[in-house]
Amino acid sequence: MADPHTKEEIILEGIAASPGVAHGRAVVYLQKQLDVPCYDITEEKVDSELERFDKAILETRAEITEVRDQIAESLGEGEARIFDAHLLVLEDTALLDEVTSELQNSRKNIEFCYNNVAQRYISFFRSMEDEYLRERVSDIGDVSRRLLHNLIGMQKVNLGQLAAESVIVSEDISPSDAADLDRNKLLGFVTDGGGKTSHSVIMARSLRIPAVVGTHDATKRIVSGDHILVDGHEGVIVINPSEDRLYRYGKLAFERQKRDDTFNSFIAEPAVTLDGASISLMANVEGAQEMDQANAMHAEGVGLFRTEGIFLRHHGYPPESVQYDAYRAVVEAAGEEPVIIRTLDVGGDKTIGDDKVKDDNSFMGFRAIRFCLGNEAIFKTQLRAILRASAHGNVKIMYPMISGISELRMANQLLSSTKQELRESGEAFDENIQVGAMVEVPSAAVIIDLLAAETDFLSIGTNDLIQYLIAVDRLNDQVAHLYDPAHPAVLRTLKAIIDGANDAKTPISVCGEIAGDPIYAGLLLGMGADSLSLTSSLLPEVKYFIRHIKKSDAQELVAEVMQLSDSNEIIQRLEAFRREALGDLA
Repeated sequence: MADPHTKEEIILEGIAASPGVAHGRAVVYLQKQLDVPCYDITEEKVDSELERFDKAILETRAEITEVRDQIAESLGEGEARIFDAHLLVLEDTALLDEVTSELQNSRKNIEFCYNNVAQRYISFFRSMEDEYLRERVSDIGDVSRRLLHNLIGMQKVNLGQLAAESVIVSEDISPSDAADLDRNKLLGFVTDGGGKTSHSVIMARSLRIPAVVGTHDATKRIVSGDHILVDGHEGVIVINPSEDRLYRYGKLAFERQKRDDTFNSFIAEPAVTLDGASISLMANVEGAQEMDQANAMHAEGVGLFRTEGIFLRHHGYPPESVQYDAYRAVVEAAGEEPVIIRTLDVGGDKTIGDDKVKDDNSFMGFRAIRFCLGNEAIFKTQLRAILRASAHGNVKIMYPMISGISELRMANQLLSSTKQELRESGEAFDENIQVGAMVEVPSAAVIIDLLAAETDFLSIGTNDLIQYLIAVDRLNDQVAHLYDPAHPAVLRTLKAIIDGANDAKTPISVCGEIAGDPIYAGLLLGMGADSLSLTSSLLPEVKYFIRHIKKSDAQELVAEVMQLSDSNEIIQRLEAFRREALGDLA
């Protein structure tokens, strides 16, 4: 473990996941299970235990109220309502009376008594048939964890209240953790595990903050308060960086800024090649808070609205009104540009935290469209909110993880019935709303002609498609090196999908992380993709690159690369093509 008082540099290496350099104080965040103590107390200690309980309730109430006010200010009253429910749980008279009774009867410490009662309530609500009551499980769980932390006296890092210039160091950062982060004070993050396409990395790129993942032991080598430097370009972390190293990194930052300024100088220009071919560059977003940047980068609409962010911030299943407000805010911010809203994609690396998805957290399990079709009430609530938002702009609906025609038709049947319900209730929506599917499962790639015939548009989700094709869990750092976008099987599959969509005259987009990587952007253009959807911060460089190549050259590049058998050779050729176009800026 690093000594925070020493000036000796310690260098750690990991996977470069989000570009940039950060220098600040480390905040080590460990997601450990709470260890609730159990011990006997005497009758004379009962009153003092109850006093501790009352004090912990007051502390917890203050915490929840503070978080509620912050969420209301940053995200709106709709997102903040969940914390009103938490306050009701905290002060539930029946639950508190039961805790008092348990204390008096068992003569065990108050933490143990409270945890026993809370777990009984959780089990009870989990067994209920009523969906609303079942959803109270996550509320009780969240409140009980807060209260137990205060009773036990554990100091848990509050990711929503970071000190200025903080760098998070963690075993991993879950999407739920990411949803709580104070993004104004976060400089970057480092994780022991994870891969380059995890949800937290995607979040880092959208915030334009550096990230290094897959370090294996950063949480054991770094302590909170250490001065650390994070190099998201090279995948290096420096503990206690020297003045000389900071100076050298300062010079590099200056050169990179000059390069970025050149890219930004073309941001208002269209994404048109030297020989007149155009490709649409759209933004990936998780909410209205990202639309200012998307618009500043002249994105041609939203190619991927990841709606699960709303659910993660809500720590459960938000009501229709909350979802509608969130979708409408993005749609109105986009003006006349299209907004493609992807329906709920939980599972894999994104779990909401209740028993509906917690039991099966695999990428090939009960997730995405499978989850939605298995939970029709949740799915239809989202469809209603999306359809209502479509009355305010150019909205399109996209289903994730479609593996066959039957799933597509089942989803469309639920969409049709939801439309009819809205008609009967007099709600306005776009009767001609376009519906598309993500192509991220190998079976969907094989039947691309069938999917193209029954959709208005298609979008390739390369993050999942690559891991399914190569059989690599992209979050497992033991096999992360096998996750290879340049694998010949990946490139052949991408070309087959794009060719199939083009043959059917169905618009085809690419919305995975490779869409924002210039060495692949030219290749995707040459393959015939109609649009790329990427993190807004990456758009200037991709647009500059597109404007400095010919589509005919990109097509020749595709033909050449498709003949290569080794991914290292392919990457070398793609990088050479980029250098030819960008020169010193490459």
